[in-house]
Amino acid sequence: MSKRYELTTTQWNRIAPLLPGKAGDPGRTAVDNRQFVNGVLWVLRSGAHWHDLPPRYGKWKTVHKRFTRWAKRGVWDRIFNDLVEDPDNDYVMLDATLVRAHQQAATGKGGNQNQALGRSRGGLTTKVHMASDALGRPLRFILTPGQRGDITQAPALLDGLSASHVLADKAYDSNALRQIIRDMGAEAVIPSNRTRKIEIPYDKTIYKARNAIERAFNKLKHFRRFATRYDRKACNFLAFTLLAASIIWMR
Repeated sequence: MSKRYELTTTQWNRIAPLLPGKAGDPGRTAVDNRQFVNGVLWVLRSGAHWHDLPPRYGKWKTVHKRFTRWAKRGVWDRIFNDLVEDPDNDYVMLDATLVRAHQQAATGKGGNQNQALGRSRGGLTTKVHMASDALGRPLRFILTPGQRGDITQAPALLDGLSASHVLADKAYDSNALRQIIRDMGAEAVIPSNRTRKIEIPYDKTIYKARNAIERAFNKLKHFRRFATRYDRKACNFLAFTLLAASIIWMR
């Protein structure tokens, strides 16, 4: 994987103050945070095994251990949350995608359910639930086993968000969710499910904007460690997801 996939100077300057181990922090100071983050990005983009990490990023065991430590401490979450500035709140969009899990992801302790793994028509999968802004930039993620319904995570995805319209496909059609959207002061732009006897009208022109969240998932799947889950632990897969989403916000 070429160095052209590494952080630009502008991107690095944006996130550098958010990272632990910088000069002035108590405790041990990182030798080179930028080299480390670029190494993690190399694994994220290439989908390669940690063993294959190029030597220019340091020893793979050291990089991997530090990556998992940051995942447990919520460092990747903090980076992403800090980047989600000034979202376009005209629309909030909801959607979910299935990510096929590699066989090596199913060997962790504690059971698959505890690690957001389950069986669906795609085999062993994880479902990534996402809320995005009107420009398709990710706002929030929730991981569940692949067989979990899309609508189950909608209330949590919307909690605390504001928008004039909430866009989602017919999988999100329910009276309960529509009430939550009304309580937000927003309008639901959701087609009716086929089971409804009387269809609820929706703004079809506004609904066309929903393709932005579909394009966002396509961008995320350019990162091969998101497109296929290799990580045993859900927190590590989520960390990769948040890093990929952070790159989208910095473009």
